[in-house]
Amino acid sequence: MNLPFPLVEDPSPEAREKGRLLFAGPVDFVKGVVAMQGLPPADRIEVCFAGRSNVGKSSLINALTGRKALARASNTPGRTQEINYFAAGTELYLVDLPGYGYAEAPVSVVEKWQRLLKSYLSGRQTLRRAFVLIDMRHGVKSVDEEIMDLLDRSAVTFQVVMTKADKILKAEQDAILTQVRGALSKHPAAYPEIILTSSEKGEGIEVLRAIVAGLE
Repeated sequence: MNLPFPLVEDPSPEAREKGRLLFAGPVDFVKGVVAMQGLPPADRIEVCFAGRSNVGKSSLINALTGRKALARASNTPGRTQEINYFAAGTELYLVDLPGYGYAEAPVSVVEKWQRLLKSYLSGRQTLRRAFVLIDMRHGVKSVDEEIMDLLDRSAVTFQVVMTKADKILKAEQDAILTQVRGALSKHPAAYPEIILTSSEKGEGIEVLRAIVAGLE
């Protein structure tokens, strides 16, 4: 029986090489954006990364790009209030969205960035895919459901990336993945494959690179 939302299969050698080459060149921070008018020109495709605070988003972006400190991790949940743009050569933007689900920030700040996020997701024609990061130790939480609902309403295809896969045993992984698959089945914008990653061990990074490089 085929599972709904199976794990992504290993990429072909050609796709793997395309992914390697995409991130072998320069990857640079472009700017932090706090309002829609600050977005860079929509002159190339882009992918964005969303995840609740402390899910390991900065670590994943650093691992994906092969840079140690491109995206700065913060020990304070909700510190990143900007949409951060990174350019991979001249053909791709990587977009780091603010972490969500934090209690520390004032309500007015949270509301402001939620409005910006909604505007960005619904109005960015060059956005090809959102990657929603889910902590392998915890599965999908209610705050993750909120971002998935927003992506559904914005008609933006999103793909789940499980982070910190090395932090739990294989037997426990299966139970978490069952929970995640159940949650995804309710979301029409969910891409039908899940990516398993560990930024620390490098697991799934080549797969993610190949997927990003294969988007047109």
